[in-house]
Amino acid sequence: MCGICGILSFNDNDVDKREIINEMTSLMLHRGPDDGGYYFSDEIGLGIRRLAIIDIEGGHQPILSEDGRYVVILNGEIYNYIELRQMLIRKGHIFKTDSDTEVIVHLFEEKGAECVSELNGMFAFTVWDNLKKELFLFRDRIGIKPLYYYYKNVHTLWSIL
Repeated sequence: MCGICGILSFNDNDVDKREIINEMTSLMLHRGPDDGGYYFSDEIGLGIRRLAIIDIEGGHQPILSEDGRYVVILNGEIYNYIELRQMLIRKGHIFKTDSDTEVIVHLFEEKGAECVSELNGMFAFTVWDNLKKELFLFRDRIGIKPLYYYYKNVHTLWSIL
């Protein structure tokens, strides 16, 4: 079990993203007692509570691409991440962890949103593109992980449990 959440706000600088994400992740503490992580920029706040299963020591999230363009948080497991990792290493990608989450970062660099078609598993994840200011939310084909979101004029709140 894990839980991820976020807030996206382009026009409302009065929104305290840190306070909102801290509150959302504290409500998910029971889903991820092993670790927590955050990412904040002007437009977005991301949070995760993690139950460490894969790469217990090195799998801290969020995970950023080497150039900092992409930010990924994952809830779930990517069953074929070892094969994907080997393929990405052959293409020249360098890994810092043994986590399935880092595989998503590099696969997104290669294939963009189409990367989800390569993944086998039970998952929900988000990718934030710092360059294009775009947010992507993905779920596995069956939709095992529920996705909740709220949109109101200038900001969007979302959570995957």
